[in-house]
Amino acid sequence: MPKSLKFRQLPDLYAIMRLAPDAPVPDWATKGDFTSITRTTDELSIVCPAENIPKDVDPGQHWICLKLEGPFAFSQTGILLSFIEPLSDNGVPIFAISTYDTDYVLVQEEFTGVTLQALDSADHELWPRDESWRKFIE
Repeated sequence: MPKSLKFRQLPDLYAIMRLAPDAPVPDWATKGDFTSITRTTDELSIVCPAENIPKDVDPGQHWICLKLEGPFAFSQTGILLSFIEPLSDNGVPIFAISTYDTDYVLVQEEFTGVTLQALDSADHELWPRDESWRKFIE
C-alpha cells in the first residue's frame, strides 16, 4: 500500500446528479475538463462542473474534486483505500470515481478544510502546493 500520494484539486465546484435510467445524456453533462457519466439499470449518474447545471435544475450540494496523480497499474492495491481512509476516519463523506489511469475523489465543499487537513496528516501531498492550502490546515 502506498505511503504517500500526490493529488491535485480541480478548479471547479462539481455537482452529482441522478437521472432516470432511461434518460438521455443532457448536453450540459458532457462539458468541462472532468465529467463522469454512468448508466446502470437503476440510474443515470452524472458528475460535472456545477456551473453546467441549467438554472431551472437544483444542483444539490457542491463538491470539490481531488485527482490522484496516476497512472496506477491495475496490479497496485490499496491506492484508493490509503487516500480515503483518513477521510473516513474524520467523518468526511466521499464520492469516488475510478478511471483507467487514476482515481478521483469528490468531497462536499463544506468538508474542504477537514479533508485537506486529514490528507496532509496522512502524508498525502497536494500538488502543486502553494500557500493557499495552509488556511485549511492551520
